[in-house]
Amino acid sequence: MRFIAFLLIQGWLASCTSPVEKPIDIASPQVSVGLEKTQSDAKEALLPNNIVAVSQYCPGVKVDLKYATPENFMKQVLYTKWKDAYLQKEVADQLNTALRTLKKTNPSYSFLVYDAARPVSVQRKMWIALDTIPVKERVKFVSNPNNRSLHNYGCAVDITLIDADGNTLDMGAGYDDIRSIAYPSMETYFLKTGALTSEQVSNRKILRKAMFTGGFTNIPTEWWHFNACSRKFAAAHYEAILTEVDF
Repeated sequence: MRFIAFLLIQGWLASCTSPVEKPIDIASPQVSVGLEKTQSDAKEALLPNNIVAVSQYCPGVKVDLKYATPENFMKQVLYTKWKDAYLQKEVADQLNTALRTLKKTNPSYSFLVYDAARPVSVQRKMWIALDTIPVKERVKFVSNPNNRSLHNYGCAVDITLIDADGNTLDMGAGYDDIRSIAYPSMETYFLKTGALTSEQVSNRKILRKAMFTGGFTNIPTEWWHFNACSRKFAAAHYEAILTEVDF
């Protein structure tokens, strides 16, 4: 009985003593996972359909969304809701890789995105606007909306280079220029004729070299356009964006 009484008294004393709080282990799996998720959510701003906003997900990349302004070949505002450029997350990862390469070779340069994801509804307006051009020639500049464009999947980006002051580098032809002087495939010819300078061609090559390291490919008719994958791959892995609010 005395032994039992002793145990009871010990238990009562223990209950009256302030417990020592165990330090939180911030490296424990549960806590670290929560912190990583919060940081990831803040960084990625992941939208439905695995889409990210370029200005948030790609630090150092600037955006001048031309189709949200009249500064495009149609001379009208086509994006009424979008103010940022959007890409599939994997494509944005490729863009970040390309930017790191660019910074290694040209630390004062960065990217300026003119367009990225593009709704099929806008693609259709562009296609119709160029209906005076034969289809064979029209597809060099705008994909048939019925066949979808890589822009429609968030897998293509229209992009240029800017210097430390935010000025665009001279590429010898402006964005949305449908003249052949904008063709990468014609650069050698126009360099020989003097229509393009060696500096303009060099600027294009710097852009291409950086983008190629990110896994992008260029097309023969637009120095600013880069694809992240094939159209077949995009159609198999992503959903087409039909409208500005459809991710």
